[in-house]
Amino acid sequence: MKKPPKETALEDRAIEGAKLYSPSTARNRDVIRDVLLKTMPQEGRILEIGAGTGEHAVHIAGALPEAIWFTGDPDETARASIAAWITGAGLDNLQGPHAIDVTAQDWEAALDDAPYDGIVSINMIHIAPFEAATGLFAGAGRLLRPGGKLFLYGPFARNGAHTAPSNEAFNESLKARDPRWGVRDFEGDILPLAQKNSLSLEEIVEMPANNLSVIFRKN
Repeated sequence: MKKPPKETALEDRAIEGAKLYSPSTARNRDVIRDVLLKTMPQEGRILEIGAGTGEHAVHIAGALPEAIWFTGDPDETARASIAAWITGAGLDNLQGPHAIDVTAQDWEAALDDAPYDGIVSINMIHIAPFEAATGLFAGAGRLLRPGGKLFLYGPFARNGAHTAPSNEAFNESLKARDPRWGVRDFEGDILPLAQKNSLSLEEIVEMPANNLSVIFRKN
């Protein structure tokens, strides 16, 4: 397999046809799947935002046969990879790819099958402008049914401080690449967005490599 051109990804990815292969997904997909299975709805409609290569979608949808998993990414190269992974997986409950960009105003208006039982975003809000987090939470507040859940995975600072030197260095590298990017502070940046959009914090799960899985419930 060869390497694709550089894009939003922060890692070197192998490519086979249209399929992209993420080294970080190979490392974290099992632990993310296991936490998601314990904390998120097991049936109904689930929307994934910023799916990247599509590997997480295939891995998790395969473990949720009673749920309809709708996945996609605003990046064209990522969508081609997602489509290839969906075709290869042959899962009846996996749909997409959509081209949703959560920085667009009223992005959720394009979806005609709301409400959703769950929304998932893995490793997205730190490699996007903060408007992506704002848009994600605003859309979740409007799209989720009461009791529906929003699942986030990635690195977060806590109460204004990084949780590990590696996360601080990662944050600096993100900002060097794009000053609009960065590891978000959970209490200072994320909780206010949840509260503004009628979402309550349900659970925080510590994950390997100083990451967190964070689950919110729609009031």
